[in-house]
Amino acid sequence: MKKGRLFGLMLIVILVAGLFAGCSSAQKAEGGAANNDDKTFVVGLDDSFPPMGFRDDKNEIVGFDVDLAKEVGKRMGMAVVLQPINWDTKELELDSGNIDVIWNGLTITDERKTAMDFTTPYLENDQVIVVKKDSPIKTKADLAGKNIGLQKGSSAYDAFVADPISKETAAMNEYPENVSALSDLGIGRIDAVIVDSVVARYYIASNNADYVILDESLSPELYGVGIKKGNTELQTKIQDALNAMIADGTAAQISTKWFGEDIIYKP
Repeated sequence: MKKGRLFGLMLIVILVAGLFAGCSSAQKAEGGAANNDDKTFVVGLDDSFPPMGFRDDKNEIVGFDVDLAKEVGKRMGMAVVLQPINWDTKELELDSGNIDVIWNGLTITDERKTAMDFTTPYLENDQVIVVKKDSPIKTKADLAGKNIGLQKGSSAYDAFVADPISKETAAMNEYPENVSALSDLGIGRIDAVIVDSVVARYYIASNNADYVILDESLSPELYGVGIKKGNTELQTKIQDALNAMIADGTAAQISTKWFGEDIIYKP
């Protein structure tokens, strides 16, 4: 083979290798693969779950949990990558290594403890019933014969199906995220929404929605950060950073920014 032809082939190989390397780097930056190095902290979240994590009018992901995660990442010396995921398959995303943590209003349950490890709780919450102000539904018992909306794969789903009232409702409509359910409530497609109280209160206030939250709730719960089972090193780093943020008041400041008061859980 002539030298000129050999040189040309070598140049093509170099260019192709460079192209694949560039693609790999771009995929890591955009997709945030968690299996890269200890410099990147990939946070899996539902990007339509205000005020915990959602997109603002600039299409940037913001929220209470987002601010907490960014501060934790900063204190761990790691670059935070926010990775939107399908909430219904969140356990698979974590177990496969696509993300380092699930951090977006994740309720600590005994069932989830078998699939992942958790930090200690940082926020208290409960599942509430949201209806329109002029709704005839005044109590949980009034849900009988009504159409209910909730997020698929959520704690609202678990709380609802565990309650005897779920057997008396006309239908349970599952949505990919809470905003769609709350929107459908407004136009009358469903009669009530089961949702996290922090989400309901934020949605009603920020949208000036003509909704009310019933006094009865379905179940109290605690939020924690979900970490891949057995990853004690990362679990300890996150916990240490959270503890320091609670101690020095940073967590309270973030809470006040989003909720108007300090609602950080302190057992």
